[in-house]
Amino acid sequence: MPNTQQDAPTSLLPEPSIPAPVAPPPRDRRPRPPGRRDPYLLAGVLFLAYAALSIGRYEHLATRSWDLGIFEQAVRAYAHLQAPIADLKGPGFNILGDHFSPVLALLAPVCRLFPSPLTLLLAQAALFALSAVPVTRAAAGLLGRRRGLALGIAYGLSWGLQRAVDFDFHEICFAVPLIAFSLEAVPARRWRPALLWALPLVLVKEDLGVTVAAIALVVALRARRSSRRTVLYALAVAVLGIAATLVTLTVVIPGFNTSGDYDYWTKVDGGFALFDGTGTKLRTLAWLLLPTSGLLALRSPLFIVALPTLGWRFLSSDEHYWGTDWHYNAVLMPVVALALVDALVRARVSSRPWLRSYAQHLPAAVAGAALALTTSLPLSALTESATYETPENVPRIERALDRIPNNATVEANIGPSSRLTSRCRVFWLGNTRGITPDYIALDNTTKWVGDVQAYARQLHPNTRYTIDDAAYGYVVLKRSS
Repeated sequence: MPNTQQDAPTSLLPEPSIPAPVAPPPRDRRPRPPGRRDPYLLAGVLFLAYAALSIGRYEHLATRSWDLGIFEQAVRAYAHLQAPIADLKGPGFNILGDHFSPVLALLAPVCRLFPSPLTLLLAQAALFALSAVPVTRAAAGLLGRRRGLALGIAYGLSWGLQRAVDFDFHEICFAVPLIAFSLEAVPARRWRPALLWALPLVLVKEDLGVTVAAIALVVALRARRSSRRTVLYALAVAVLGIAATLVTLTVVIPGFNTSGDYDYWTKVDGGFALFDGTGTKLRTLAWLLLPTSGLLALRSPLFIVALPTLGWRFLSSDEHYWGTDWHYNAVLMPVVALALVDALVRARVSSRPWLRSYAQHLPAAVAGAALALTTSLPLSALTESATYETPENVPRIERALDRIPNNATVEANIGPSSRLTSRCRVFWLGNTRGITPDYIALDNTTKWVGDVQAYARQLHPNTRYTIDDAAYGYVVLKRSS
């Protein structure tokens, strides 16, 4: 009997089910906006420039103040989960009793891995460079790619940032990007990011709570016609900023300070110093407004954010706060830059033809001014071959300092201090308060001390120190047993 299944024609059997191939989703072929990477590329270039300048100064033993050593001590303590003690300010001195900057604790993990003042300098270079991203992005989004890039370059080369990079490390490196990101959001009417970026400023330095209040008032001013809720939130943030400053100045800092007070009250003269040094203050204002914005930043409400910083500085009786040196102008640079961006948007639709023409050409003008001024500012050192060469005296001086063993107690001045804080307990020269250090390290290149051993006896009459090593004006003295 025939097998009917075996003899059945194959054409009558069902074909196996094969799923149809799934086509890949179509690629997004929409053109991407040109220049979207410009802010990040510019930030990368600026980081390399800032880092090269900072490293060059450090490697040439050209540290300009004791601040680098103080901050390295504080961050080193955070890295070891200890109170931020800075012995350079005095044995056992808690840095929170000087300035309220708990934000420094963010650097603790990387400083635990790489314990060196260079780590702080590189972190500062990165934070300053990061602040160019919101400035350039806001300018390009509102004014176009070319003008945005021009304004980003002008900001990155601004004299205030260059001076700050050149003056070692300071906590305000955190404030600069926070202000930049906050003010970037204001012209775009993104009120929540503007307020949220501003709030952490109260953890950077005690006076910046007033800057938070100024940013919040600008948000309230710009949002008053569109969102009553935003106005209420902004006013609440303003109150919070003022309250944070008052509590920090009157409770927190005095609580950590051994004197039970805020040490910098004496530098504010009740307003009577406002008319002292008028020429210096006017020159600072000219530098702030002319090369960076061609005076146009004054047309934007964002410039209000600069007033708290200018106010406390010009009211102070300390003339160091009045000028263009040091790091005090860095926090003003993103304010002026983004105030200029905001003003340019308004000026381009002005009914005054001269103002429209001025706004059209101003981005290129401020970029040109920044490039021209850089020839006499710190970044000009990057064009000199000596910046990348190690002076012949440096290795010999470092060998002398290396004779000091790890964990030793050392009394030092500016030159040696920042080279030792990552591995020794370092005190400021003449401020050991009864502690007799194992070593004394002096930068005596200007020969300000005639007889170093006699000077050591003057500091510690009951202890004998002998010269352990000396090189190119640096002297290391060791306590005799």
